[in-house]
Formats: sequence, C-alpha cells, structure tokens
Amino acid sequence: MEKIMIKPMFKLALLSSVLLAGLSQAAEVTLKFGHPANEENIWHKAAIKFKEVAESESNGRIEVKLYPSEQLGKEMDVINSIQLGTADMTITGESLQNWAPKAALMAVPYAFTSSKQLTNAVNGEVGKEISDQITERTGLKPIAWFERGPRHLTSNRKIMTPDELNGLKLRVPNVPLFVKTWQALGAKPIPMAFSEVFTSLQQNTIDGQENPLSLINSASFYEVQKYVNLTGHVRSWIYVVIGQDKLNSMPADLQAIVLDAGKQMQTYEHKMFASDEAQLRTTLESHGMEFVNPDLEAFKMKAKAAVQEALSDEQLELFKKI
Repeated sequence: MEKIMIKPMFKLALLSSVLLAGLSQAAEVTLKFGHPANEENIWHKAAIKFKEVAESESNGRIEVKLYPSEQLGKEMDVINSIQLGTADMTITGESLQNWAPKAALMAVPYAFTSSKQLTNAVNGEVGKEISDQITERTGLKPIAWFERGPRHLTSNRKIMTPDELNGLKLRVPNVPLFVKTWQALGAKPIPMAFSEVFTSLQQNTIDGQENPLSLINSASFYEVQKYVNLTGHVRSWIYVVIGQDKLNSMPADLQAIVLDAGKQMQTYEHKMFASDEAQLRTTLESHGMEFVNPDLEAFKMKAKAAVQEALSDEQLELFKKI
C-alpha cells in the first residue's frame, strides 16, 4: 500500500520540478524586431548579431524575434506598431521626419560629401539634436546607427544630366524632401513602399528608382534595370530604434544589455559595410548592370536651390551646422 501511495506523489513532484524549470528558463522580455531588408542584406546580419548578444548576455531572459522583408508590415506600419506596443524594434531613418522634422537632415541631397563628414555629424551635435527629437516626438529611442551607401539612380536609359530625366517616373520613399528635390531636377517622383518597387519596375509602372548599391543588389533590381547612374545624391545614415516605453518597462540590467547589444551590433555592421561596398559594384556588373558617371556638378547645382527652398527654418538651421 505504501508503494502505491509514494509512486503518484513522486510523479507529481517530478512534474512540478520540470514545469518550474521550464518557467525559470522562459524569457522575461520578448522583442519583436521587424525591418525592410531581406535575409542577405547586412542590416539583417547585424540584427542577428543583436539577437545573439542580447540573448546570450541576458542568459535567455531576453528573447529577440526577427522579422525581415517587411514581415511585420511596411516601414510606417512598423513604426505605428511600436508606438501602439504591438512591435518593439525596427530600422528607420529620414521617414521619421513625418513626426520629427530634424530627421530630414539624415538624408539631404548633397549635404554630406564623405563618410568621415557624415560620421562626425552623427556622433556630434547634429546627431544628438536629431536623435533627441526622434525620441521626444516619436517615442522611438535610437540604439545604433548604420551608414548607408550613397544613393544612386537606376534606370533603363543613361542619365548624364538633370535635363535627361525629362519626366522619368521615379520611385522615391515617402519623404517630402526627396519628392520636392526630384521634382526640381525634372523627374516625376512617385512615393511607394520598397516592397512594391520590383514589380512596378517589371510592369513599367515606374521607370527608375534610387537606392544604395546594397539594396539595388539585394532586391535584384539588376533583373529589371540596366544602368546605375552614379548620382551619389544622398549620403545618409539610418537608426535601429526601440520603443522607449518598452525599454523603460524592462529591469535596469536588461535595459543595459539591450543598449550594449545595440553598440555591438553597430560595430559589427560598420565592419561589414566597408567590405560590402567594395564588392557591390563588381557584383552588379557581373549581373549585367552598366555604371554611368553623370555630370555631378549639374545635379548638385540644380538640387541645392530645391533643397534649401524645401527645408523649414528649423531644418535649414541644422543644415547650416552640417
């Protein structure tokens, strides 16, 4: 009779210990990290680095779920989701000017002429003003920044001067400054989500698009575009952001881990970026794209007046600091 009573009690104790062990290993914080790049892009590789560091340093108390290729929605959708608390992190940049006007200065045509100048701006007073306003106005806290390769214009005809744009239907991100500048240059800019660009080029709904070489390659635009016109019209950076409310809700030690993981992700991405840029032209040429050297002075001169006219007084003040 004793044996019959002990056996079920032993099973119950064993089951309880297993359940408790499972609970002790469950993550205290789950971070849903969605972004627009595909799994081959260095942004996603950097996001994987963040996940590895955050989960390792927290001993599993933090779980990071990655959603590349707009799986959580388009850029604006994910920003809204973070503000509502249904997503936690994303990669975003000048689109934030829809809330924080100073974010426009992250990607102003021909404002930055070198990587060194851009880095000095991001790490200095200009970058602080922009990141502070982003946090204040959007509730998104930047925890890392990535340099973006210069944006170039792709098309199926060579573009040597602004006059040759001649009503070119050009996809641009939903950034008012980009729209106004390309209008002034003579193109017909069409704001459109990145996920729709390939099909629109394929169906001739648009004639061209402008992006860094990394996105031209990872999105396979070489299948639907012949020329890379080296306009280099925007040197910019982009932030990895986390919802401020989400970060504040975490224990102090986990907040510190998230911020450290952000720094390690940034360092990792910067190293990849340098080697990646060097290889991209060769890769795109191997896919049949032809590189064109347009009249940059003509583009700069025509863009400059349009940029200054498009900026608000607040933005123009920051532009002058750059």
